Amino acid sequence: MYYSCLFVTLQSEIEFTNKRKMKKRIIVSLLAAMALLPSVAQVSTTLSPFSQYGLGVLSDQSAGFNRGMGGVAYGLRNGKFVNMQNPASYSAIDSLSMIFDAGVTGQISNYKEGGKSLNTKTGNFDYAVAGFRLLPHVGLALGVVPYSNIGYSYKHSGIINAPVDGAKTTSIQTYDGKGGFSQFFVGAGWQLTKNLSLGFNVSYFWGNYNKDIQVATSDANANVQTMSYEASVSSYKLDFGAQWQQPLNDKDQLTVGATVSLGHKLSGDADLTTTNVSQNSTSAEGTSLTLNEPFSLPFTVGVGASILHNRSLTAAVDYTLQKWGSLDYPVFDKAQGTYSLQGGYFKDRHKVAAGLDWQPKPTGRKFLQLVHYRFGVSYATPYYKIGTQDGPGELTVSGGFGIPIYNSWNNRSTLNISAQWVRNTGCDLIKENMFRINIGLTFNERWFAKWKVD
Repeated sequence: MYYSCLFVTLQSEIEFTNKRKMKKRIIVSLLAAMALLPSVAQVSTTLSPFSQYGLGVLSDQSAGFNRGMGGVAYGLRNGKFVNMQNPASYSAIDSLSMIFDAGVTGQISNYKEGGKSLNTKTGNFDYAVAGFRLLPHVGLALGVVPYSNIGYSYKHSGIINAPVDGAKTTSIQTYDGKGGFSQFFVGAGWQLTKNLSLGFNVSYFWGNYNKDIQVATSDANANVQTMSYEASVSSYKLDFGAQWQQPLNDKDQLTVGATVSLGHKLSGDADLTTTNVSQNSTSAEGTSLTLNEPFSLPFTVGVGASILHNRSLTAAVDYTLQKWGSLDYPVFDKAQGTYSLQGGYFKDRHKVAAGLDWQPKPTGRKFLQLVHYRFGVSYATPYYKIGTQDGPGELTVSGGFGIPIYNSWNNRSTLNISAQWVRNTGCDLIKENMFRINIGLTFNERWFAKWKVD
């Protein structure tokens, strides 16, 4: 009997040691991914010509669990995931859980203009977040997420001089740009009462871009002009959130959420360098102009709600308003030769989203009963103008699955797979359609459970 108990004890210790080693490997891998993401985030993950405007193509900052739901987030409250879009939700993480979540995205884009079509492919490491219970009723989260992306390269040509008896003179304009902006955040959520939770995120916000415009002509005696726009910012970002939970009956529970992000100027510089190079010599001349604190983050407010029915079906809606219209943008005035901040280049951005998540039988034993089936749709108005007209709106339709992962030591982790079809609408210029595949892996483990061996 003694040897039998000793064998059971040794076996339990071996299993515990193996689990601890596995946890260490996961920690090291995910922390390494989070450490590398800041440098990866500076690599362009888009080839959209629309990314040359403003701060680029804005990220929806959704994670694997809600990307298939159209990105809804403000009213979602689930202790199995890190909902970074509303920090009040961190208080839902239970005292035994340690959550890591990381995602990647692959994208195929199609561009059409004037009867011509072009397909491109891009892929990137998307985000990495972690969350756990810090104190009773207090959850903590941290991570790295993209804010926007800039990446494009195209040419435009046209006739600038066509004399009757002479050769035509054409102009070739080349546009190239790359960069982006990201944020590393640390946040906490506190369940103040049975129904009310409050939270905040404090972020380090940074990024840069390089945008070049080169103008050349078919005239060998003319100069080649290059205008290089460069910017680098390093600042902070503050976000606050709240959630209210209210049972409606024995089977339905309502959660209402709201977030506020404070707008402010970003520390940094924007430089414009103009260079003229003769095509038939090595001579060059140029000028340089600099602006301090050229960019600002908009004041943003979001509201949303979700209903959880019978612990199986979640329906959610969101609305977001970003006050871009009151912000200035660095603009070069060719007539005056000045580089200054001017208004009228941005407009307020509105976004609405709706999504569903259905798990047929949360307490079931069959695999298909435990899978999450997701669907969502969203529409966002543009936040910038192209000349005198508004930029394109963005219509997104998404769907996906949350596949449970089971093994001998974990039954709470999830593989999230979603697909998105995105179309830029309402613009008479380039037509853009994108198809995205998002893969997110959520490790949710009971790391803080106490072990007992009899």
